[in-house]
Parts: sequence; structure tokens; C-alpha cells
Amino acid sequence: MKDITLFLAEFWGWFIIIFCVILLINPKRASQLIMDLEHEKHLVIPAVVSIVLGLVSILLHNVWTLNWKLIITLLGWATLLKGIHLFAFPKNTLKFIDTINQRWLPLYYIVLFLLGLILLNQVHQIVPY
Repeated sequence: MKDITLFLAEFWGWFIIIFCVILLINPKRASQLIMDLEHEKHLVIPAVVSIVLGLVSILLHNVWTLNWKLIITLLGWATLLKGIHLFAFPKNTLKFIDTINQRWLPLYYIVLFLLGLILLNQVHQIVPY
């Protein structure tokens, strides 16, 4: 069985890459997702999924060392805190969504895509370092 750190690096790496590729190829989908979140009732399921993903990630891997493993810990905590914020303060989340400048979303996706590649490289050692 894989080490839990490598498993989570591969999970988060593929998750991020799949998400970013879909939204880079189909930018209208990103706009549609943002519009779908205009009502509080549409925030419950993403909030619960984020809380579960973040909590599982943190419980399995809460490593605070200054190396690539910290990325996994920060992703877990960010996901958990995002879920809690979505669930506890939906009106604030909706206000934040309204302020997002959609012109910058492709750059955000490219940065996340590179982060996913870094995590996958740690697992598969495609590019030696």
C-alpha cells in the first residue's frame, strides 16, 4: 500500500488537474458554476463535501514541515475552512463570489494546474530533482 502522503499527493494532484483542465477548456462552465451558487440552497452540498474532504485530508496528513508535504496539509486545511465558511456564512460567500473578477480565473486555473503537476511529480518522479 502507498504511503498516505503519496496517496494524498496523487489524489489532490489529479483532482486539481482534472478540475482545471475542464474549466480551462470550457470557460463558460466556470461562469455557469458561479451563477449556480447565487442562492444559499446551492451551497449546502459543496460545503459538506468540502468539510468531509478537508477533514479526512487533515486527519490522515497534518504535517507541518517546510517541504512539498506542506502543500497537502495546506490544501486540507484550506478545503476544511472553505467548507466551514460556506456552511456557516453563506451570505458572505455569496458576496465574495460577486466580487470575483472572472477575467483572472484562467490564470488562477493555470497556477493550480502547475500545483497539481508538482504533486503528481512527487509521486511518480517524472522530472527528477
